[in-house]
Amino acid sequence: MGNTNRNSPDGKTGFRPESLMMSHGYNAALSEGAIKPPVFLTSTFTFPSAQAGADFFDRFSGRKPVPQGESEGLIYSRFNHPNMEIAEDRLALLEQADTAAVFASGMAAISAVFLTFLRPGDVLIYSTPLYGGTETLIRNILPQWGVRLLEIASHDMSGQLKPTLARASELGHVAMVYLESPANPTNVQVDFEAVQREVLHATATDQRRALIVCDNTLLGPVFSSPLRFGVDLCVYSLTKYVGGHSDLIAGSVAGETSLLQQVRKTRSAFGSQLDPHTCWMICRSLETLTIRMQRAAASGSKVAAWLVDNPYVPVTLFHPEYAQGEQKQLYEKQCSGPGSTFSFTVPGGRAQAFAIIDQLCLIKSAVSLGGTESLVCHPASTTHSGVAPAQREASGVSEGLIRLSVGLEHPDDLIADLGHAFAHVFGPARVA
Repeated sequence: MGNTNRNSPDGKTGFRPESLMMSHGYNAALSEGAIKPPVFLTSTFTFPSAQAGADFFDRFSGRKPVPQGESEGLIYSRFNHPNMEIAEDRLALLEQADTAAVFASGMAAISAVFLTFLRPGDVLIYSTPLYGGTETLIRNILPQWGVRLLEIASHDMSGQLKPTLARASELGHVAMVYLESPANPTNVQVDFEAVQREVLHATATDQRRALIVCDNTLLGPVFSSPLRFGVDLCVYSLTKYVGGHSDLIAGSVAGETSLLQQVRKTRSAFGSQLDPHTCWMICRSLETLTIRMQRAAASGSKVAAWLVDNPYVPVTLFHPEYAQGEQKQLYEKQCSGPGSTFSFTVPGGRAQAFAIIDQLCLIKSAVSLGGTESLVCHPASTTHSGVAPAQREASGVSEGLIRLSVGLEHPDDLIADLGHAFAHVFGPARVA
């Protein structure tokens, strides 16, 4: 595995990524002809010779270049292993990236990016809202390392990034702009090209240009490809859509080879690599990722349409297909589909939101998203409960907001479940 050409097995090119998810990066001839890769449950690997072992370490550390047509070589499973290499090859292909690195969780991937590229005295600019774990890491941990923070609400990014960059440069070196687009849980889009333009202009003379990093979990890699629009690195919770079955925890980073080499060194040093079995499960899930996300998105659109016109109570919907103005233009430019995770607000705040959630039967009350089953949660009291109330409200995470992740159930059954809950909480349907 570690010394093979990772093109398609028959040497052909031009296949679509979803077709190559069944075979890319794996040579069955090296595994007794097994049509699926084995799980390589080993901590270490034998070297063909003592010199080969020395060469492998020199390649992995960057002291020697990797000869064309070869890999760094398999050394030790904290550094690399066959299941990891296959998963990374396939993720990079879907993401249209040079390469990818997988991690023990989405937060491990995000943490590795921060550890690799932020230094004491640096300034981090970030959009809000973010996934609650990311916000907690940024607000509570990074300042302890001497990193200075400036935030911009996602919906204000176009107008506020330029003056924020100017203010940031007075505080220190602007090392990174961290985005989540669409934002979790409000689905607000950020204009990637505008961010790149402002960042390049503001930090063009810096020795270390500010990196643009985007959490692409909600739509990628099927419906969104931020790397095509100037983003440097995409980070993921593979736990969500990529894993897709609510049975694993994993994360990844994808982007340019020179950047990922640095990220991998951090991963090896801190030991946040992904184990062989979970890598194998990721490869299993990648085979069906496109059809799962397409089916869930179609169902999500039907559920969203019912919510907009539901006969019980007016709701405010945060779904990409119902965006207006600039947000609609950004969705049409940057995305090829709406995904199936979105939010809506109901009158009555937390009490009414809780009442609806407790009445649902088919849709399960749990955090996370992107699985085969539909899930519902109240972000203000769960995923974003660690964010100060005023900051939550300012970024759109209100007490009446409910997040819905539509899975693979029949959409009519999901609508019936919501209808039952709405009727119980809000009374009989309004007469048209």
